[in-house]
Amino acid sequence: MTSSPRPTLADVAAGAGVSAATASRALRGRGEMRVDTRARVLRSAAALGYSAAGEVRGRPRGGTALLIDLVLDFFDGPYAEEIIGGARTTAAELGFDLALTAARDDPARSWTTRIRSRGSAGAVLGLIVPTQDQVDAMARAGVPLVVVDPPGESVGSLPSVRTTDSAGGDAAARHLIARGARRFILIDGSPPFRYGRARADGFLRALADRAREAPWVHTRAAWNARDARAACRAAFDELGGEGPIGVFACSDEMAIGAYAAARDRGLRIPEDVLVVGFDDVRGARWVQPPLTTIRQPIREMASAAVRILARAASGEDTTDEAVVMPTELVERGSTRRG
Repeated sequence: MTSSPRPTLADVAAGAGVSAATASRALRGRGEMRVDTRARVLRSAAALGYSAAGEVRGRPRGGTALLIDLVLDFFDGPYAEEIIGGARTTAAELGFDLALTAARDDPARSWTTRIRSRGSAGAVLGLIVPTQDQVDAMARAGVPLVVVDPPGESVGSLPSVRTTDSAGGDAAARHLIARGARRFILIDGSPPFRYGRARADGFLRALADRAREAPWVHTRAAWNARDARAACRAAFDELGGEGPIGVFACSDEMAIGAYAAARDRGLRIPEDVLVVGFDDVRGARWVQPPLTTIRQPIREMASAAVRILARAASGEDTTDEAVVMPTELVERGSTRRG
């Protein structure tokens, strides 16, 4: 009895309708090619049970099917922890490894160069808007991209995952009004990223609709607690009138700055000041009183992005796909007066 001959690279190439050289590059994750071409080669290899073990010299490579990159500007902080956790869990579930890739400014070591060199199945870009040159480079390499929570409008026709930022701002205003706030402070983020503008716009529209005569101050701060503390303290000094003050900060970290500003001015939360943040990172539950916030499903957004990439890597067209996940107001002690 003789065993069936082991499938060869030529068999894989024939099954995919490409040359042997193209099949080799696709399996090794090297070179630039269309996503559907790479996907056909991978499907052909899987169907034939092809393995390059014993045929490839040098250090083995995992190939395009096994790796997804998560590109971020930073890897510390509660937001990064959430997006990494969501992406890692889903990547493992789908059989992929997850590589954490820093978005460096050095052209010689750009994230596009590093991703192309290791033949990733795709890349999730968190809080990053790629340039047209970066999008084109990834397209030529056959590496699909998905943008999560982009700070600006995406370039080209990239699939994206985001949340209902404007509706979250609207919900924050309505909640503060319902809890008895009569004066308002909006702490907006600087730079004015897309999601920050949307949150602020939703908040101000709701005030115009529900509390037209109420005094309010719109202030801006860098996206951190220290700058938000100074901005909110100045807003307390500027805001006149009677009645509880409702503060909406466009991130939980800035809301923590509002807590410190209230202490600086001898104001109590929630008796004198009601505070609502945005994100619902873990630290929101640990401050005293616990922070009422607008939850955006960061882990679920990262998970959805990885699933889009997995489908793109298998040859499915995900161009222009846009996933919008709902926000939810989570009430805690910072707005529970009485």
